[in-house]
Amino acid sequence: MLFSSITFLYYFLPLTGLVYFLAPRRMKNAVLLLCSLFFYAWGEPKYVLLMAVSIISGYIFGLLIEKYRSQRAGQVLCGISVAVSLSFLLYFKYAGFFVNNFRAVTGWDIPVLQIALPIGISFYTFQIISYTVDVYRGDAAQKNLVSLAAYIAMFPQLIAGPIVKYSDIAEQLDKRQHSIAMAAEGIRFFIIGLAKKILLANQLGELCNVFRASEEKSVLFYWLYALAFVLHIYFDFSGYSDMAVGLGQVFGFRFVRNFRYPYISTSITEFWRRWHISLGSWFRDYVYIPMGGNRVGRGRHLFNILVVWILTGFWHGAAWNFMVWGLLFAVLLMAEKLWLLDVMKKNRVFSHIYVLFFVVLSFVIFNANDMGQAFSDIGGLFGAGGIEMVSAEALYCLRSFAIVLLIGCIGATPLVSKVFGWAMRQPLCSKVLNVAEPIALAILLLVMTAYLVDGSFNPFLYFRF
Repeated sequence: MLFSSITFLYYFLPLTGLVYFLAPRRMKNAVLLLCSLFFYAWGEPKYVLLMAVSIISGYIFGLLIEKYRSQRAGQVLCGISVAVSLSFLLYFKYAGFFVNNFRAVTGWDIPVLQIALPIGISFYTFQIISYTVDVYRGDAAQKNLVSLAAYIAMFPQLIAGPIVKYSDIAEQLDKRQHSIAMAAEGIRFFIIGLAKKILLANQLGELCNVFRASEEKSVLFYWLYALAFVLHIYFDFSGYSDMAVGLGQVFGFRFVRNFRYPYISTSITEFWRRWHISLGSWFRDYVYIPMGGNRVGRGRHLFNILVVWILTGFWHGAAWNFMVWGLLFAVLLMAEKLWLLDVMKKNRVFSHIYVLFFVVLSFVIFNANDMGQAFSDIGGLFGAGGIEMVSAEALYCLRSFAIVLLIGCIGATPLVSKVFGWAMRQPLCSKVLNVAEPIALAILLLVMTAYLVDGSFNPFLYFRF
């Protein structure tokens, strides 16, 4: 069930909210869990059992790790718990990739595995791992299975994040406050995220599809596609994350923000502090720092970066283009650590151009079906194969999508937020905006509902991961 669907907006969410707020405090986690399981079963009924097994496994291991964590057995149990969680992820997400590549290398006639990918498995697996590792590090294990299951299966962040670490909301699971002000702020976040998704990401995604279907490609068309996809993936994913954060607030939870205007970054290092923040934090806390982080020699430090970014690429998908995507960022980050940051500090204009150039190239690789298409797309950006610079179809698409592209470019910066913040600090403006904002949000919701009723293009990219 998509957040950006009539079923979710006008049936599931109102009924869930009604039942949740009518339930007594001690039953709220149970209501949230049952509604979350129904939400998941709507699209993946056969994989509810897999998620339940994963949750129960994490719950049992958590109790055992807490009991024995002062002994060698605690470390062993923590390792087994992580291995069990990863085994589910490796089988369902990566078994086909490994088998197909083994066939290609050896020539052996091994049956090709056709395994459906359970939605959200990358996200909830990482949350279970964070829970058991945090318990091993000293956090109290959750004794209430329902509360732990509610944390793992919570529908706002179940299928596309953000990756919420158990330590961040452990207290909120047992004691959280609900207020009209917090719910109103959450609804505002949700509607703005929904607008990012429907009014921007979906329109930009249509341009990407037009490009793929075109037989009249040109250098201009390749760059239009690259720009459109860079904006599309940002508004698609950040919009969904904003919706998740907003829904969390409605139900009394404070989730971390997942995006902070990454395209204004002046280094790749800064970019990854602003993009998919919860994933970067997870790899930092559970892979990079345990490997030694930057508290080791230079060679080992660079090796740690390489490992983390190959894993980050692989987390996104079982394909070589994701591995190359992660490797590209690893190389750039290592170059920045060694010498490039010092150069970039002297020229901010160069730094912005450098970041945007490599981010665009990286996401062209990211969105390719395979490495062959990735090379072809990158070549097209630079006129490889003798393609023409401009085509009639490219100019038509530029005219048709110019306003959406312009709004997307502005919306990917903090300009609108800063102007709104400045206006709210002006006494007269703030009074007008306090009245106008709820009306504007209501109108925005009606407009987006019309788009959904019309059956407009409405996929969600991160369901692939």
